[in-house]
Amino acid sequence: MNKLTTLLSKLVEPFTGRDEEGRVIVLTLLAREHAVLVGEPGTAKSAMIRRVSELLNARYFSYLLTRFTEPSELFGPIDIKALEEGRYVRITFGKLPSAEIAFLDEIFKANSAILNALNTLLQERVLYDGYSEMVVPLWSLFGASNEVPEESELLAFYDRFLLRHFVRPVPENLWRDLLDKSWVLERTMYYGNAGKSEAVMDMKELRKLHEAVLEVDLDPVKHKLVKLFAAFETRGVHITDRRKGKALKVIASNALLEGRSRAQEQDLLALKYVVPRDWDELEKVVTILSEELKTPYRYLKELSEIRANLQELLNYVIGLQAVESKYIDQRFRQILRDVELTRERVAAMAVESQDSAVQRAVEEVLDLIEQIASIIRRRLP
Repeated sequence: MNKLTTLLSKLVEPFTGRDEEGRVIVLTLLAREHAVLVGEPGTAKSAMIRRVSELLNARYFSYLLTRFTEPSELFGPIDIKALEEGRYVRITFGKLPSAEIAFLDEIFKANSAILNALNTLLQERVLYDGYSEMVVPLWSLFGASNEVPEESELLAFYDRFLLRHFVRPVPENLWRDLLDKSWVLERTMYYGNAGKSEAVMDMKELRKLHEAVLEVDLDPVKHKLVKLFAAFETRGVHITDRRKGKALKVIASNALLEGRSRAQEQDLLALKYVVPRDWDELEKVVTILSEELKTPYRYLKELSEIRANLQELLNYVIGLQAVESKYIDQRFRQILRDVELTRERVAAMAVESQDSAVQRAVEEVLDLIEQIASIIRRRLP
């Protein structure tokens, strides 16, 4: 396992159901871009950014923004002694201007003074502050918000985040694992064993990986990418020219994460982290990618939907297995016929795709089907 895949696996290791969030974070870092994570509180957003900074041994800054946050809280206080000497200097140690990786929670609640400074910080990695201009070492800034901004003054700022990921709560089938890992974390914190994560690489190595991203051959996918842009526009999903161009870095980063120096069609799936503006557009984009790309993704999407339906069905069957009723017997017989048909379709997907990820998803779905079928067979004569 190379250092890049080790970074991803170590990043998601303590978390349940956060593999995709981990991938978005690593893609953001490889592309040397910025990302915003949109979703309800308590979905491990800040914890994951803190952990990846430790795994990279990067200088880290984190802050919760409000309308009343002062610029000095982010950028450092004015050096009074320097001011007395006629110099305008901020004390930036431990503040955002000294960070390589940063996380700003509730980022769209910042006031206009901070937003103006962050705009140039994100775009140029320069802090314009009164009479001074400071080049900062910022590599990637991650923002978090409960919702997508609607105000016109925030839309330009929102567009500065090349990757936009919409975070959902952990699905029901992973709740048990979530409880187990949460309990381990609580015990670790109480007994004082929650040390800093050991680094797997440093920022110099990350820079080398970014240089490798810029050498990825994108010619094999450019024609298909143009067709996808047209498909998005036709369906009412608009992409700015800047995002179209910068999307190439994310596609190249995905190829490198997969261990390739030449992009393939499957790397275009990373567009779902670049194109959508909100939850509704995310659904459109995912559907278009599923229809247009000849990749395992369409199988994985269908299997995900089947798995969710089967989980609900399993809960239903478990809840009624002890209830004596002819109606329930009839319903169970119908369910058994339905899941057997589903079993045939799912098994066919494994043969059609010949993809390892699809194979794993198929095994998970077949296991759910067998659980449902076993409960019903035990009940019915």
